[in-house]
Amino acid sequence: MQLIDWIILVGTITFIVWYGVYKTRGSKNVHDFIGGGKNAKWWTIGLSVMATQASAITFLSTPGQAFHDGMGFVQFYFGLPIAMVIICMVFIPIYHRLKVYTAYEYLETRFDRKTRTLTSLLFLIQRGLAAGITIFAPAIILSAVLGWHLTTLTVIIGVLVIIYTVSGGTKAVSVTQKQQMAVILTGMILAFVMILHFLPESVSFTNALEIAGTGGKMDILDYSFDFENRYTLWSGLIGGSFLALSYFGTDQSQVQRYLTGGSVRESQLGMIFNGLLKVPLQFFILLVGVMVFVFYQFHTAPLNFNPAATQTVLNSQYANQYEDLMVEHENTQEQKQRISLNYAENKETMSDQEIASFQKEFKRLSEKEEMLKEDARTFIDAAEGGAESNDKDYVFIHFILNNLPKGVVGLLIAVILSAAMSSTASELNALASTTTIDIYRRNIRKDESEEHYLEASKWFTLMWGVIAIAFASLADLFDNLIQLVNIIGSIFYGNVLGIFLLAFFMKKIKSNAVFIAAIITQALVILVFNLNLMPYLWLNVLGCILVISISWIIQISNNAKNKTETTV
Repeated sequence: MQLIDWIILVGTITFIVWYGVYKTRGSKNVHDFIGGGKNAKWWTIGLSVMATQASAITFLSTPGQAFHDGMGFVQFYFGLPIAMVIICMVFIPIYHRLKVYTAYEYLETRFDRKTRTLTSLLFLIQRGLAAGITIFAPAIILSAVLGWHLTTLTVIIGVLVIIYTVSGGTKAVSVTQKQQMAVILTGMILAFVMILHFLPESVSFTNALEIAGTGGKMDILDYSFDFENRYTLWSGLIGGSFLALSYFGTDQSQVQRYLTGGSVRESQLGMIFNGLLKVPLQFFILLVGVMVFVFYQFHTAPLNFNPAATQTVLNSQYANQYEDLMVEHENTQEQKQRISLNYAENKETMSDQEIASFQKEFKRLSEKEEMLKEDARTFIDAAEGGAESNDKDYVFIHFILNNLPKGVVGLLIAVILSAAMSSTASELNALASTTTIDIYRRNIRKDESEEHYLEASKWFTLMWGVIAIAFASLADLFDNLIQLVNIIGSIFYGNVLGIFLLAFFMKKIKSNAVFIAAIITQALVILVFNLNLMPYLWLNVLGCILVISISWIIQISNNAKNKTETTV
């Protein structure tokens, strides 16, 4: 990175932290700290909701996901607009009418304290884990840029977020997220334009899409019911709807964003705004990843995008074998570049047979390239040093650092760090709110002053920040970070959603039945996940159906038992 990149990066991040502290200094009570004053406008709510979900993982992993697997991941988001409509019609009016500060307060009104506490704990476990991952993701970036140790970077990033989140609470999160979203959108659009600019002059955008399609990257819809395929139209519409309902309707990190609305209408408009823009935004981010794939059909790509992994294996006993793979990989790339350029330049005059011949040869070379990459991962895993062979999350950052001009690199790094800060701040704020309101005030210290609970909220924010940093320091790359976050959520979300649906619509189901069913359901969902019996998106559906069904069975059994005892 050049000096101008550092100036842009440090200036952007410093301004956001300073702005969050300055605009929200001096919260007077716990309700202002958690509720943000309850006066947010719909556009602030909408941008805050989007920024909360759009973590650094989105801008690190999603392009890498598209680079390797194509546009099919967008199906994951197809259920989101459906969920937004249901949340606007059901969840938001209830939350506003009861004037709650956390989603779980309502559960005590409907059931009892132990059900509220259990649901709060389920949220705290899954969101606490996810918060660590959202800190870990940008640490990967700076590790690649600076060569610093990941643990050092996770501490620095975590502390920056803690500063303004502890200072200003919910309002600090909301006001900074508008600036963060502006940086994010500007940077991603600029990256997309630059990628197209770097393609050969003879390669039009249409040519680029055709080449991506030949590489299998433009297969958007999968109508199959194959459980071996994680992302299909049906898993997106059904499993995605349940996941989005759970996330936006019961996850305090999202609920807290729209509970700051000045009215029901402001909250509803903010959520509709999010529903309308989220799918196109994700489609665009995936398309950026596909265009990076096309870019590397005309430019040299490394055998593995993780520079630390490459260095590790080259310093090992497998160096010679790895170097042979690098040479073969480079030769394969040269062949692909040659036929891709010839296709782009002569496509209009090529016969159908020649086009088919190009597509066949392109696929053959792509398969060979993937085999070489797999062999490379095997050598990296075998080499001592613990380097990560999975390079999906390094694809986009490698492209940024090695191809974009001065200044743009700093802006793109700021984009990803801004996303990390916005998402992590929301999570820490929500974790502290739930801990203070649902656990501490309700179960431990019931009759303290507002000032006491305000201080407790700040200490709990600090506590969760430290926990998130600790988890991030122990984290490792999964198949893909964005998948890991959604897998963690899917293990818990279906159960929590089912509890809320029981509370909303099944008034005859009582608290004891729900409490027991929730514990049984969580154990069963974890078992199903460990046995790998279904794709993770369907866990949301399974958890929801299980807790409702088991609650219903337990309640009927209890009713029959009570009736028998009364008769006797």
